[in-house]
Amino acid sequence: MGVRRPKFTRLNPLQWPLALRVPVLAALMMVTVSAVVTDRVLTRLIDTQNRHLTELSDAYLDGISSAVIPHVLREDIWEVYDALDRAAQRYEGLDIAWTTVTDPVGRVIASSQPRAFPLQTELPDPVRSRLNGASDSATYEDHGVFHVKRELVHQHRVVGAIYAEMRIGTLIEERREVLATLIASNTTLTLLFAIIGYITVRRMMRPIRVLSESMRSGAAGSVTPVPVELIGRPESEFGQLFRRYNSLVQAVAERERLLKSLAEEERLAALGRLASGMAHEINNPIGGMLNAVDSLKRHGDRAAVRETSIRLIEKGLLGIRDIVRSSLATYRHRQDERPLTATDVDDLALLLQPEIKRKNLQLEWRNAMDREIFVPVGGVRDAALNLLLNACAATEPNRTVSFEAAATQDGIELEVRDQGPGMPRAILDYINAPLSQPAPVAPRSGLGLWMVKRFAYEVGGQLEATTRACGGTSVRLKIPERKKPFAKTQELSHVA
Repeated sequence: MGVRRPKFTRLNPLQWPLALRVPVLAALMMVTVSAVVTDRVLTRLIDTQNRHLTELSDAYLDGISSAVIPHVLREDIWEVYDALDRAAQRYEGLDIAWTTVTDPVGRVIASSQPRAFPLQTELPDPVRSRLNGASDSATYEDHGVFHVKRELVHQHRVVGAIYAEMRIGTLIEERREVLATLIASNTTLTLLFAIIGYITVRRMMRPIRVLSESMRSGAAGSVTPVPVELIGRPESEFGQLFRRYNSLVQAVAERERLLKSLAEEERLAALGRLASGMAHEINNPIGGMLNAVDSLKRHGDRAAVRETSIRLIEKGLLGIRDIVRSSLATYRHRQDERPLTATDVDDLALLLQPEIKRKNLQLEWRNAMDREIFVPVGGVRDAALNLLLNACAATEPNRTVSFEAAATQDGIELEVRDQGPGMPRAILDYINAPLSQPAPVAPRSGLGLWMVKRFAYEVGGQLEATTRACGGTSVRLKIPERKKPFAKTQELSHVA
């Protein structure tokens, strides 16, 4: 099965593909730049329009002021009307809505719209409050008009004022057109740059996708190199990256091949050591038995010869039986149908008695099992017997071999101690190391410890060996108890 791709989370931009994040970032940058540019353009346009409008209104007011001041001093209303009418024709391009002249107290003297501003009336409150207190001022209205005011001054004395309203709808429409043009052009450029960014990033990310697919297929199975037709230009950065990746793939494949070859060689070597060790262990008893048979053939009539020969044959057969039993315990999974009891452990002392008597050894036996323990009975017994036989072989005559067995909270613990010269350092290191370390099997060494260690590994146990301060070696074997043992076996037996 392939590697499952992570789910695409729309709400988290950090989880978006890079081919999408870069165009979105470019679009956001364009929107920001366009907003700033649009604001600056509109601000500059408004300032320019205001400046031009102020200059035109000042020119208009200057012309009217010079024309109406003499008539205002003489209070000649008709001449003021005539001056306003001539000014409206002269400044027709300003689109003036109305112009009104007032006296110093704010009463209307004359107006271009006499119905809206009757004679000798005060200006409407909106106009007066908007421009009140200013000698020359201007303001925009929502409906697109521009108001101006100019005081009439003669010999440092205010003799009246001019109020005017100008329509600026054309200027506002121009601003709207400029804003719409800016929005349309900026939107087009933003979309164009986003599309270009997306296509560019997609093309840039294509080699990364090729490399990712190759690595994903490697995670699902064997590592595959990048096809030659997808490498592109060899001198490019990605071309060099692909060539280096293919070199790495070749190195990994070569390493796997070498590891398989070494594993096969190690397996064959282990089998060879096992076969040679078993052949050696079995060949010696067979040689002794053949010699005993030959003695029986020649001197079978003698009682002493018969007794000695039978003892040698029995010893050889017992040795072969132990080797075969240990091998079966190692390479065949037993389905023990009962727990280990204290009697099963004590039986080992009886099996060990011939070897104890042959070497004239002392056996210290302590069995502290106070309950039944669900462990592989045959495997535990064979492992303990192997350790005891090794201890007997290492102990000098008239010395002591000790054995202890105890039930722990999670299984059983066995300890065998001898009074021999001590276990070689290579054997100690092998026992206390993981099972992956090769077994130091010598040409004339047995396979007991190797099989015990393998058994402990298979059942999840632990084998430890230490050198005793008083001399000899102590080997401790811990086997964990199985949970809910034999439930399936007992159920099948009940059904049968």
